[in-house]
Amino acid sequence: MPNLLHCAPNTSEAPLPPLEEKDADVQAGGGLVYRKRKGGVEVLVVHRPHYDDWSFPKGNRNPGEKLKEAALREVEEETGYRCRPKGRVGQVRYPVGRNQVKEVSYWAMKVKSGGFRPNEEVDEVRWVEPDRARTLLT
Repeated sequence: MPNLLHCAPNTSEAPLPPLEEKDADVQAGGGLVYRKRKGGVEVLVVHRPHYDDWSFPKGNRNPGEKLKEAALREVEEETGYRCRPKGRVGQVRYPVGRNQVKEVSYWAMKVKSGGFRPNEEVDEVRWVEPDRARTLLT
């Protein structure tokens, strides 16, 4: 997992280039959901029991759906949180299946409303400090 935890929206860093259709076989959107806490920031990670792993919430784009829309929808479906996007923070490409490439575009997000309820895809969420997230993410 690339180090999205060093990315921050609304900073003086150069903006990411506009999203373009890539040669990825599968395109997905995801959220780096964060909240400010005394002394720092916490990020949201989800546990997927089917894979027994921890990740940022993400999922495949539906036909005709923009990547940001997919990211917001997937975060809500997996976590129960309705979020406000704050800026695109990065993309990750990795192999899936037989000779396919998946590309996930991530947006920083803050929770507007909602709450977690375990579901078929995600059985647990955790708000953790970035250093802890680095050790959990697979």
